[in-house]
Amino acid sequence: MNNSSRGKRTIFPQKSKVSIAIIDDDESIREGLAGLMQWLEFDVATFTAASEFLISPNFANFACIVSDVQMPGMTGFELHLRLLAMGHHVPTILITAYPNDDAKARALSAGIICYLRKPFDTKVLIECIRSAIAPETA
Repeated sequence: MNNSSRGKRTIFPQKSKVSIAIIDDDESIREGLAGLMQWLEFDVATFTAASEFLISPNFANFACIVSDVQMPGMTGFELHLRLLAMGHHVPTILITAYPNDDAKARALSAGIICYLRKPFDTKVLIECIRSAIAPETA
């Protein structure tokens, strides 16, 4: 295999683009994650808050959400619960700079796919996304 044949497709071979939502009030995190998702050949949309995500006309069409836990207005965990209450089961990955074992346990028991501490290992995030979208790419 030459260098030009190496690339992102070896990580996530896809038949069609999968849409990922990034929700974080920290611009540098949003932009960094969006760049990674684009490099992995996902369609990506970014939002500065959970409320902004919820008013998006396509919020229910995302294959996965990567959201900060602590944000003004509504936390990432509260967003997940709101979506479930609305009947939308969008796989969600939470990231936080303020990890809490009790919060992590509650989140995972409520169906959160992964609960990652910032700074997180990109490889771990990729594995979480792979797990979250597995039915989408099967």
